[in-house]
Amino acid sequence: MARPPPMQGRGLIDRSGYIRGVLISLGAAVFLAVSGAFSSGTVGLPMRLGYWAAMLLLGYVWGSFVASMFMAHVRRPEAVWARVLIISLVLAAPYSVVVGIASTLTFGAHFEWSDAPGLFLSVLMVSVVMTALNVLVETQRQAVTEAGSRPAKFLERLPLKLRGAEVWAVEAEDHYLRLHTSKGQDLILLRLADAVAELQGIEGLQVHRSWWVARDAITDAKRGDGRATLTLKDGAEVPVSRTYAGLLREKGWI
Repeated sequence: MARPPPMQGRGLIDRSGYIRGVLISLGAAVFLAVSGAFSSGTVGLPMRLGYWAAMLLLGYVWGSFVASMFMAHVRRPEAVWARVLIISLVLAAPYSVVVGIASTLTFGAHFEWSDAPGLFLSVLMVSVVMTALNVLVETQRQAVTEAGSRPAKFLERLPLKLRGAEVWAVEAEDHYLRLHTSKGQDLILLRLADAVAELQGIEGLQVHRSWWVARDAITDAKRGDGRATLTLKDGAEVPVSRTYAGLLREKGWI
């Protein structure tokens, strides 16, 4: 009934991850209470809400402990569903006892030893769903974060003498691209459209059919005669075509 906590570095817990887990648990509690799941409809809605909120939040804490103890080193994407299943099995076994006691106190339920397998399967079912939801949410969040922090693929194309430089602009010259960087200029064989796609991760825009410019490289922007011109750190002057001028104005570049 819980989830593995998000881990950073040496298993440190991300506070925002706990908040997401609590919100998911509370959302599931409302759904289970309103639907009267697992025969909980025998009591009023307020009591059902309290029961499910307590069970899922406590299960969340227990699941987080299980995750940190047993799964801290399972990081491979292909092991996601194995992780979900292992966490669910480990937390469901002892937590079934907690659920049995809570159900007896809340609903007046009476359990025999013969009811243990059914109770375990019910707890396991909820555990798998809740753990899967949280693992998927966290996996997606980490993927977005890593994608945003990954260096632009285009940087791998920089000639050896420009490696480690800041890319200020890319200018199309016939079949070549002239690179304007903090370490000077050079030419590479590549289409501008392909370069723009690989420059994702660097804040910049295509400003002309022959130019892509990094935001931090602009030192001045001038408008005149219906056209705009950008001045870069290396002194290059870049024309802004009407096609891209509207977008640049929206972003406050000109």
